[in-house]
Amino acid sequence: MNKRSIISKTILLASFAVFFLGSAAARASETQCKMNFTMKSWSVFYKSGKGQGNITCDNGQKAKVRLRAHGGGLTFGKDKILDGHGTFSKTADIKDLFGSYATAETHGGAGDSGASQAMTKGDVSLALTGSGKGVSVGIDFGSFKISKI
Repeated sequence: MNKRSIISKTILLASFAVFFLGSAAARASETQCKMNFTMKSWSVFYKSGKGQGNITCDNGQKAKVRLRAHGGGLTFGKDKILDGHGTFSKTADIKDLFGSYATAETHGGAGDSGASQAMTKGDVSLALTGSGKGVSVGIDFGSFKISKI
């Protein structure tokens, strides 16, 4: 092999190494976060909810949070989530989780009930599940805001 060929192969190998090591480092620096929460909401065409919770991440970051839900649609009811859980997509830092998420929801239930919902905020997604009490029926669209207390 000539000198030019060796240099080209060395540069190519170095480029692959930087790409793969950089990708692995980016994945290694991401954290998985979960949220436990409670929330009360009501709706008559307009839906409004308030709650609070705790976010914990596998990198040790934690935050107490305030939750707000707003939306509208064909919806009626009043409910309380007593045992809510959320799982976020992996992200670089807990502060990426704060802000407003876009939501779309169908719901129906009376008495003891369970619910699940998925929402997004840019590259971050959030899946919520919960159990509670109440009466509700409808379909609505809106936002779900998470802010640090």
